[in-house]
Amino acid sequence: MLQFDDVALRRGPRLLFEGAGFRLHPGQKVGVTGANGCGKSSLFALVRGELAADAGRVRLPADWTLAHVAQETPALDAPARDYVLDGDAELRRLQTELREAQARGDGDTQARLHEKLDAIDAWSAPARAARLLSGLGFAEADHGRPVKAFSGGWRMRLNLARALMCRSDLLLLDEPTNHLDLETVIWLEGWLQRYRGLLLLISHDRDFLDRVVDHVLHMEQSRVHLYTGNYSDFERQRAERLASQQAAFEKQQREIAHMQAFVERFRAKATKAKQAQSRLKALERMQKIAAAHVDSPFRFTFPEPAHLPRPLLSLEHVAFGYGETELLCDVSLTLNPGDRLGLLGPNGAGKSTLIRLLAGELSPRTGERRTDRHLAIGYFAQHQLEQLREQDSPLLHLQRLAPDAPEQRLRNFLGGFGFSGDRVTEPVAPFSGGEKARLVLALLVWQRPNLLLLDEPTNHLDLEMRLALTNALQDFDGALVVVSHDRHLLRSVTDRFCLVHAGRVSPFDGDLEDYRQYLLDRERDANPGTPPPPAGNRREQRRRDAERRQRSAPLRKAINDLEQRLERLEAERAELEVTLADPALYEDTNKPRLLDLLARQADLRREIEAVEAAWLEKNEALEGMEDA
Repeated sequence: MLQFDDVALRRGPRLLFEGAGFRLHPGQKVGVTGANGCGKSSLFALVRGELAADAGRVRLPADWTLAHVAQETPALDAPARDYVLDGDAELRRLQTELREAQARGDGDTQARLHEKLDAIDAWSAPARAARLLSGLGFAEADHGRPVKAFSGGWRMRLNLARALMCRSDLLLLDEPTNHLDLETVIWLEGWLQRYRGLLLLISHDRDFLDRVVDHVLHMEQSRVHLYTGNYSDFERQRAERLASQQAAFEKQQREIAHMQAFVERFRAKATKAKQAQSRLKALERMQKIAAAHVDSPFRFTFPEPAHLPRPLLSLEHVAFGYGETELLCDVSLTLNPGDRLGLLGPNGAGKSTLIRLLAGELSPRTGERRTDRHLAIGYFAQHQLEQLREQDSPLLHLQRLAPDAPEQRLRNFLGGFGFSGDRVTEPVAPFSGGEKARLVLALLVWQRPNLLLLDEPTNHLDLEMRLALTNALQDFDGALVVVSHDRHLLRSVTDRFCLVHAGRVSPFDGDLEDYRQYLLDRERDANPGTPPPPAGNRREQRRRDAERRQRSAPLRKAINDLEQRLERLEAERAELEVTLADPALYEDTNKPRLLDLLARQADLRREIEAVEAAWLEKNEALEGMEDA
């Protein structure tokens, strides 16, 4: 298991987190969440051994294989398929040893190595690499292309495929859905759901987290909390915890104020000095409960557009292509105020091209683009982040759009996008991708558009900013066209979809679940594989599955009972810790009760460790039964 024992980590003078203690087991899928800059990526570096803890200890089995996605891809001449195969380090090592044994004519070593290669199913490795590449959107013709021939975004996909190729015990994924389209995100979900090791996943995509993870490790206020369940479960549990925490905090603050008043009143009086000193010590011992900061740091709305003509924009029988390749043909589309359109389709089908045609960045090869004279477009695309003036501040960018606006008004506006204090006047060059994306959105919102064209607007945005953007878009009065792999955003702000596929743009009659099924059906039709087994074999398989379920039922019940017991013990421990934070408990008259509570705390710690060990044993037994 991966175990953190009272771990603290600093980066320079800044404390990222302290007192982190948790245990994670094989088979668990853990989403790591928290605001940008809270230390999620540093936690990954700590697990990989690239950073050392400032306090406490991180324990990991010595024989575990770790996999993560490299951030850099060398410009290699090697084919993409070979680059992905290199992710299986053991396979490559055994293959090298086998070639050396063959060169020496060492038959015994060759036989031993063939047995090891058989044990890891080495002969299917090229097919597995090809499936990974296809799943991540690479055409079959691309499998043999050299790595250096791919652009930066596609090289990141190669690095992801290489990490998935590794037969790892622990897989670390940091924002793996950035640079992926919706189709590839859905494929990756299915792959990760089948992954059998321990998965740690940083993501700001709540739908992706909901479908993949069964635990959430949340980082806030220099603390790390482990929750059971997917992201939606985490949100509910955290809300309940914060409500309880806020009540406890307010009660504690009243007690602290009362104790401090007592100290100040009687500190100088000899007859009361002992009592004052006692309360000072109690204040020092108390575990301060942090105030519950649940409000998002981002708060903005789209101002009402100056004009809302009908229609705003229309495309009539538009075609577009590059050279002899026609990407889109016979596209007709009309946009009116209130339209909420999501674009669906595979990577490369032309979704971004259609957005650029609507924005006027591209001119149709044939057909006509018609606009109203009051059309005001707000266009967001990733390349616009690169067009920010690196030496200019957020305030200067906004002043360029509104030279006559009072500076305080501009500062207040930028504050809604998370830019406050000195950050407002600092150059944007060192800003993170998320900060630059927020600034581009701020500039877009200020201009009061009546047509929003958003091409992957949530890349680099954290969950809080995604939520603020979603809420603002729901109240937007103009028309909206959006391309996004964030299904929560699509589901929340669109009311119809168009499918961009095979050069056509056509209405998609269904929701995102229908689209998911459409993709699965299309993949099955494209890769039929072996024919379905005869009915007799299917009946036999169902019979064996039923027997396996029946045999495993007692184990599943035992695991469920242990999980419920663990939840009760954890709840009791949390309640006990709140009780132990009560300063009155440390007065001399309450010493017997305090000793009883401390003894119960020690018992709880031992019981939780025993239940966790039993849970792990039962899960290992269940895995063995399912593999049989």
